[in-house]
Amino acid sequence: MIKSLFSIVLSTIVFLSCSAQPGKKQTDRKMNIVPPTGKAVAAFAEGCFWCSEHIFEAVVGVDSAISGYAGGKTLNPTYELVNTETTGHAETILVYYDPKLISYAELTKVFFTSQDPTTFERQGPDRGNSYRSILFYSTPEEKTIAEQAKIDFAKSFKDPIVSEIKQLTAFYRAEEYHQNYIEQNPYSQYVMGVSIPRFELFKKTYKGKLKAHKK
Repeated sequence: MIKSLFSIVLSTIVFLSCSAQPGKKQTDRKMNIVPPTGKAVAAFAEGCFWCSEHIFEAVVGVDSAISGYAGGKTLNPTYELVNTETTGHAETILVYYDPKLISYAELTKVFFTSQDPTTFERQGPDRGNSYRSILFYSTPEEKTIAEQAKIDFAKSFKDPIVSEIKQLTAFYRAEEYHQNYIEQNPYSQYVMGVSIPRFELFKKTYKGKLKAHKK
């Protein structure tokens, strides 16, 4: 079972937490979620966005991923405010991708194989509403795809999937020190103890195409 693999890896690193990392205060900005011509965008929340950003950017067809906040109602949320668990926002990534190379349906497979979607408001050592699992959609077609993906992956887990399926109405870019965090901080305790083991597990589990240079 996919869940059992995640449990084995993550049970040894519960002393670490994404929210425990120091940072700087900065006003976030609401981003335009309309994709550039010839491209597409999708958003996913699955725990710490440092991990998610690194994982999705390793997939062929993904141009880039931006760390930010979505799913809540608070305007211009900051990292510190989101971590109070009062904004309704979850740590989320906005994925820019080439629909000629990868589909939204395939991205949902990346979503379900890069986390444990059965843990309520938790991913590994990170706990709270801001770490909940969410499949965002922008169109009725994407909503249908997300719902079917949730059904299809249910058989891969012993416990029920608790991932939300939610319309993407706004996305706020996180502070700059969060962007490309793993590449910028490869030797941080969290990156070495949580992010990289999670990425390595994803590479063993995911059946799609990955970029050869991504480590």
